[in-house]
Amino acid sequence: MIRHLYVHIPFCPKLCPYCSFYSEVSDASQTRRFLDALLLEMENQSGLQPHTIFFGGGTPSALSVSQLEYLLSGMRARLDLNAVREWTLEMNPATVSKEKAVLLRDLGVNRVSMGVQSWDADILKVLGRVHSAEQAGRSYGILREAGFENINLDLMFAIPTQSAAQWLFSLEKTVALRPEHISAYCLTYEEDTEFFDKFSSGQFIQDEEADALLFETAMDTLGAAGYEQYEISNHALPGRECEHNLAYWLGADYLGIGPSAFSTVGARRWRNIPDAREYANRVFAGKPLASFEENLDASTRTREAIAFSLRTNRGVARQALSPWREQVDEFSALGLLETDAGRLRLTRRGKMLADSVAEVFI
Repeated sequence: MIRHLYVHIPFCPKLCPYCSFYSEVSDASQTRRFLDALLLEMENQSGLQPHTIFFGGGTPSALSVSQLEYLLSGMRARLDLNAVREWTLEMNPATVSKEKAVLLRDLGVNRVSMGVQSWDADILKVLGRVHSAEQAGRSYGILREAGFENINLDLMFAIPTQSAAQWLFSLEKTVALRPEHISAYCLTYEEDTEFFDKFSSGQFIQDEEADALLFETAMDTLGAAGYEQYEISNHALPGRECEHNLAYWLGADYLGIGPSAFSTVGARRWRNIPDAREYANRVFAGKPLASFEENLDASTRTREAIAFSLRTNRGVARQALSPWREQVDEFSALGLLETDAGRLRLTRRGKMLADSVAEVFI
């Protein structure tokens, strides 16, 4: 039985210059057909009784009120959702409305992840965001008024031109709002993005030491405010961790619906074709949706589970790392790993070098 469902909505009001996720500007003439394809793909699944659902993108909230009602009501008619504990939908502050927020709550969505990224107008302009800081504040208030008691706010650091003061301001502004969850991501320059081109040409420069200081600022500020860093980039008030993302990090099976969505079930991993029109064509024609697939042996899944679990505060049972005893001893001597109740976890310094540590086990 598959307990974790991801649904990819690729439409965005505007394509951000740093984002490498599959997305496209919405085409109103194709949206209904696309939603029908999503529902048909769900209908064709077997062994699916989700405990967590995550709508990502793209910008799922770019869908209109009527489109969201059509999609979510259609899901309820096709799937057994009685066991759902957490249902997250990503929202851009520019696409939040009272009517939309109330509808989502009424149809079962109980968690919203809103991409604020920064509360500084200049930084939002650099990022090419379509919302303003004032709009983000209003949208947060709308979500609270609609009854959402579990909200994540996304923030980003290491942005070109961003100062330490601007980053601290965004952290403190976010903490003052008291969301249940805060994600603080370091900007990465992904291929096939405008930011990557500027980085490659030298217009944007990465300063790893400065980025490390910003990361420490996030850990200190959020920790002092009562948020636990339960994963490298994710901080939550007690009991408010994202169950869906924890499932990924702890190696659970999950099913992805929609164009470009990944799935990992048992020994098989696959990715749906990253093209909304072709995706819909294949669904209606009954053709295979995967543009990539691979078989995973037990060793690969174990290594991946170790690498991802090390990023969490739960860590990994020390005995699971016995094949890498020499490397574990070396990392421990360097102050990157520590043992707590028989489990190995990254130290504060280790968190700053998490990717380098994880590479050893993959």
